Amino acid sequence: MNEQTTIRPAPDPAGLRAALAEATIRPHDLAVQLGVPEAALVSAQVGHGAIRIDPSPDHLIPLVERLGEVMALTRNPSCVIEKIGTYREYQSGNHAAMTLDKEIDLRIFPARWVHAFAVETPGENGPRRSVQVFDAAGDAVHKVHLRAESDLAAWAALRDGLALPDQSDSASFAPRAAVDAPRSMPDKVDILRREWARMTDTHQFNSLVRKVKMNRLGAYRVAGAPHTRQLAPAALTMLLEQLQGDGMGVMVFVGNMGCIEIHSGPIQTLKPMGPWLNVLDERFNLHLRADHIAEVWAVNKPTQRGPAISVEAFDAEGMLILQCFGLRANRGGDPDAWAARVDALPDAAA
Repeated sequence: MNEQTTIRPAPDPAGLRAALAEATIRPHDLAVQLGVPEAALVSAQVGHGAIRIDPSPDHLIPLVERLGEVMALTRNPSCVIEKIGTYREYQSGNHAAMTLDKEIDLRIFPARWVHAFAVETPGENGPRRSVQVFDAAGDAVHKVHLRAESDLAAWAALRDGLALPDQSDSASFAPRAAVDAPRSMPDKVDILRREWARMTDTHQFNSLVRKVKMNRLGAYRVAGAPHTRQLAPAALTMLLEQLQGDGMGVMVFVGNMGCIEIHSGPIQTLKPMGPWLNVLDERFNLHLRADHIAEVWAVNKPTQRGPAISVEAFDAEGMLILQCFGLRANRGGDPDAWAARVDALPDAAA
């Protein structure tokens, strides 16, 4: 993906604070309405409840771990995932870092963590506190919302210890990079299929598609059986309804260019509301714009532990919305039952 480097100034901070004070919708929706990055709204609150902090995951996540129980939120334009739990087992990495708790399970891409804020806003039951991280364009990468059980002394240590010298209430943001449109290379299909069959780990897929100058959706479109099968757009909704009905465990991956958040376990409560399809479980929420789903693919990647079979949804521009994998056998899953369930989903022709 080629990113533009032109910088645009954020709107007047006082005007953004006034818009926030009058708003009856969520800040993300207000930012869309105003045509500004969401981070511009948060930046405007610096000195008025927000503090600009160091966004480096290596500095930030170890202090988030000390907060205790929180709610972790990751979103893209079509889906939001929220998990309640405690950050644990942070593993650093220049390209990719991660947390590996059974509830807060993240894959972090540090280069995208550009702006971060510790935010306190008034609420009916006292201040609402959160850590909010954004990319260079000002789009949300990851958020941490404190709960009643969170450690306020740890919050103060995070807020004060990571505060940056620059506490201005304005910032500049790069233009949002264009979505990487599907790229297929018909003359390299034989190489793609041959190398796909030789994979021993799902992480090898990204290297493979780069090698053949394709991307994820472009490769799915040309790989063909037994590697990929295009499903009906409604197949993902059907899958979630089936999972709610019988409690089969699933891994749900939702992310953006800076963070992927993972739920592993059952889906218990599924409720549609307008265009939204909502999972409303006690410690796991998912909010999916079902009307954004343009393509759904069943994907089979070989690994040393057996096939990794997923159902993956994309929007009309080719952006990945979410992925669903079966749980591995050593984590309580039934790979054969998952494979049969995916095989039974209707294909695009149906």
